Amino acid sequence: MPATLVAEHVAPTAPAVRVSDLSNAERAVALYASDKPTKYAYKRGDEAQVEAWIVQGALRMGLEDLYQSAEFLRGYRMLSHVATSEQKNAHRARFPQTARLNRAESLASLTLLMIEVSDGARERNGRVQVEGACLCGGTGWSEFCFDPDEPTDSALVACPGHNPKGLMQTPRRVYA
Repeated sequence: MPATLVAEHVAPTAPAVRVSDLSNAERAVALYASDKPTKYAYKRGDEAQVEAWIVQGALRMGLEDLYQSAEFLRGYRMLSHVATSEQKNAHRARFPQTARLNRAESLASLTLLMIEVSDGARERNGRVQVEGACLCGGTGWSEFCFDPDEPTDSALVACPGHNPKGLMQTPRRVYA
């Protein structure tokens, strides 16, 4: 019998994920997607387990989906007091278990004390996306009434999703 060629079977490897390379929102989304019990309460000495859950959730979702979901989460949190029903529905569809998400966000914030955050993760943590129609209509500004007793007294408010830095465009060629 002639010699049989035997090829090595190499399992595909997933990209290495380091928790320090994830922002706070990314850690929260990863914890939400992991096998972490919904009612988990952190205890001293659980750092390795929490880190393992974050890595598990990140690998389960894939980094691109994780980054995008974190941007949508940050956008919703910034808009929560003025979120439209479409934005609320999109958020509920993305994160249907509110209690699980709240615990994941709390635990992710706690990990910031234990595990440093890289510069790249800090930069990504500033990114925001808005899912659904926005009150600003994509302009970056919407009217908001701060005094319910005087509804005609309103001000322009920067949209955190479409104008997170609150910069107002000024007309060119303004002469004094």
